[in-house]
Amino acid sequence: MKTTKLFAVLLLMASFVSCEQKPEGKPTVYIIGDSTVKNGSGKGDGGLWGWGDYMDQFLDTTKVDIENHALGGTSSRTFQSKGLWEPVKDSLKKGDYVLLQFGHNDSGALNDDSRARGTIKGVGEESEEIDNMLTGKHEVVHSYGWYLRKVIKEAKEKGAIPVVMSPIPRNDWTDGKLSKNDKSYGGWAKQVAEEEGVTFINLNERMVNALNPIGEEKVTGTYFYKRDHTHTSARGALLSATLISEGLAASDNDLKTYLLKDPKTHLPEKKDIFLIGDSTVASNNDTIVGWGVVFEKYFDTTRVRIHNKARGGRSSRTYRGEGLWDEVKDSLNEGDFVLMQFGHNDGGHIDTPKYRGSIRGMGDETQVVDFGNDSTEVVHTYGWYMKKYIEETKAKGATPIVLSMVPRNIWHGDKVERNDDDYAGLAKQAAEEMDAIFVNLNDAVALKYEAMGKDQVKEYFPKDHTHTNIEGAEVNALTVAENLEQIRNCYIRDYIYLPKEAKE
Repeated sequence: MKTTKLFAVLLLMASFVSCEQKPEGKPTVYIIGDSTVKNGSGKGDGGLWGWGDYMDQFLDTTKVDIENHALGGTSSRTFQSKGLWEPVKDSLKKGDYVLLQFGHNDSGALNDDSRARGTIKGVGEESEEIDNMLTGKHEVVHSYGWYLRKVIKEAKEKGAIPVVMSPIPRNDWTDGKLSKNDKSYGGWAKQVAEEEGVTFINLNERMVNALNPIGEEKVTGTYFYKRDHTHTSARGALLSATLISEGLAASDNDLKTYLLKDPKTHLPEKKDIFLIGDSTVASNNDTIVGWGVVFEKYFDTTRVRIHNKARGGRSSRTYRGEGLWDEVKDSLNEGDFVLMQFGHNDGGHIDTPKYRGSIRGMGDETQVVDFGNDSTEVVHTYGWYMKKYIEETKAKGATPIVLSMVPRNIWHGDKVERNDDDYAGLAKQAAEEMDAIFVNLNDAVALKYEAMGKDQVKEYFPKDHTHTNIEGAEVNALTVAENLEQIRNCYIRDYIYLPKEAKE
């Protein structure tokens, strides 16, 4: 009897010990680092991504949670001094994981009035006292290795499991090879991980080995962009995450038990940008080129698709009446964009061939056109048609953007003729009444023409005063992109890439 009771007590005690050792709920993988781990808001800002944004494609999220706390611009020092590590540390529980990668920003100045984020090179215990010019606070600055050790030790104290990554390589090539950082931050990260007895993944070396055979020309524009040698594209971030998962699989770290056996990786779904309008937007012929033809060169086409659905000779009325709009509308999905520019042909005849004019104005007045073959058409105002496009775009969850018509090559003295009192003004009014974004393309292009002068602008119009050649289309397309990039309340600007010379 006593033996039975003793066995029961021991069994109960064992269950308590077991429960105490078992983490509560799913473990969480916390990710910390700089912009190469999470760029911007983690939504591909400017077409740039961090590898932390793709780890959910390799880990079984039914069994483990993932939180990416990385922040662009931080170093191993400032991630802690800014208070970003503290909430992560406080959230850690036994059995959680901490994936960390720092180094890209640690080489900055120890003390200045702009960033003050640098650390002392190496892994030693040396330190430097400063009065921080940026924060105004007294601070003791330590080595890169010191800050890594601090995170590792504090994570371990909470029962979490750290995993250290060396910083990804920059897209810098010498003699056809990417440079490794094994003699600096990559090597120091490895040394600290080994000294602290935690998993180290040589992400830098793995990426260099993967990218060198591809070559600089193909790597640039696929895994990185020409405009940025540090931050990866979506493909680059996905490659980094792939290599980390391979490193985990080859390690003895328990996190590998949560790796998916056959991960189905994918890049971000592309958004669609539809252009609707007339011949000043459309693809016409070798001589006459609308700005929509060259528009995609100012966008990150790894993230968006440009569909130029403009058609020469169409007005706001006929684009709808011929069913061209229905084709676009049926293709729209939530998050897409519609850029609409009409007006050049709306001033035509309403009830005689080519039957494309709309009623000037914004009201609900109509005119019935009798075609003499038992068919009629109810014609509305220009404003009515424009507001319908806006309304139906919004109903599909897409974003309408109204542009006033590009100016004709008509001058009054040294000034280009504006259209503010006619269709450009009506387009603006329609956008305002429907709470849509408006771009005054008419004025923006006219200002550029005036800065160039009549003689140069004349070269853009080989046939008439309305239609441009390819050079003129380039000017107009760049102007549209520049104006869209300035819009603060619309995320289309995140997809735009303006050449450096255009920004100067």
